[in-house]
Amino acid sequence: MKVVHQPDPNSVKLVLEDGPLPTLTHPEDCLIRIYTASPCLGELHWEKNFPSLFDPNRERVPCTEAAGVVIQAPAPHPDDASAPNQRVFKEGDHVFFRLRPAMTGNLRQFSVARTSQMARKPASLGWVEAGATPLSALTAWQGVFDNSLLDHRGLFGDEAARQANGRLRVLVTGAGGVVGSWAVQLAALAGAGAVVAYTGGTSSAAQVTRLGATDIVDYKQINLADWVAQDPERRSVDAVLDCVGGATLSSCWHAVKEGGVLLSVASDPAQEKPRSLHKALSASKWFLVEPDGSQLELIAKLMEAGKCVTKVDSAVDFEDFQVAFDKVENKTAKGKVVIKLAQFRDID
Repeated sequence: MKVVHQPDPNSVKLVLEDGPLPTLTHPEDCLIRIYTASPCLGELHWEKNFPSLFDPNRERVPCTEAAGVVIQAPAPHPDDASAPNQRVFKEGDHVFFRLRPAMTGNLRQFSVARTSQMARKPASLGWVEAGATPLSALTAWQGVFDNSLLDHRGLFGDEAARQANGRLRVLVTGAGGVVGSWAVQLAALAGAGAVVAYTGGTSSAAQVTRLGATDIVDYKQINLADWVAQDPERRSVDAVLDCVGGATLSSCWHAVKEGGVLLSVASDPAQEKPRSLHKALSASKWFLVEPDGSQLELIAKLMEAGKCVTKVDSAVDFEDFQVAFDKVENKTAKGKVVIKLAQFRDID
């Protein structure tokens, strides 16, 4: 098969090489024929910046999220006591998934994912969108629900959950980005009392409004801290999901209520807390997304129902993998950049 390697963790230059088919070594392993995969901003620097998380002898293949077709899957074990909770896949299933960063990635014609990391691709979802969804959608899900205050059951009509969510105000910074736009959609669909989107420009404001934002703060016009200071009682929020970091994360401390929750996918909130501010929160942390096929199944249901969309900048052919990564690294993409590893007519 063809496989893309990152020969040097200190370089963002990638090479296309021939390699053997991957072997299945874990009881949950599935062999997947990859059709689309997406780069993540910064992933080519992860091993350099966090060397303790990676085996230096691993096969260094990028792209932790992908979509494709199951070629080989483990057989279910009906006699196992955990059988009711088994996640069963079979040959021919169309799936999408996100791997742990330390695993061998998906920028190769055949890859390996575990059943616990996978979900079936919605029939209505194209391969480009499917390859662009898992990482951003899961990050937003875990930032809005698992690590924060909203109850995900509100997404599916649970009235008690919706009533509880309706009492909460949520702020999303970088709301016009891929993770941010997912967070806005999920919070709004779950019935949050208010979804405050911190973004820039009229087109971005229009986009997040369509996704369910109730309040728009344009960073090109006003600083977040100044906006909150104009009416702190009404504008302060119960929970924040920051997708930007730096000065924006620092201003989030002014926006979140005493005892609230402040999460960031960009950096540690404690390092950005203003020294003059004395505020105690119930939680403030930098969190990393975890692969979760069960959550991805719920996301797939929302997408199948037409309630959620992912944000795609462009799609490129396999041989243009370096172009895709350069675009992501240079931060010129206005959404996910997807790499097409196969001709879709092969499976349609």
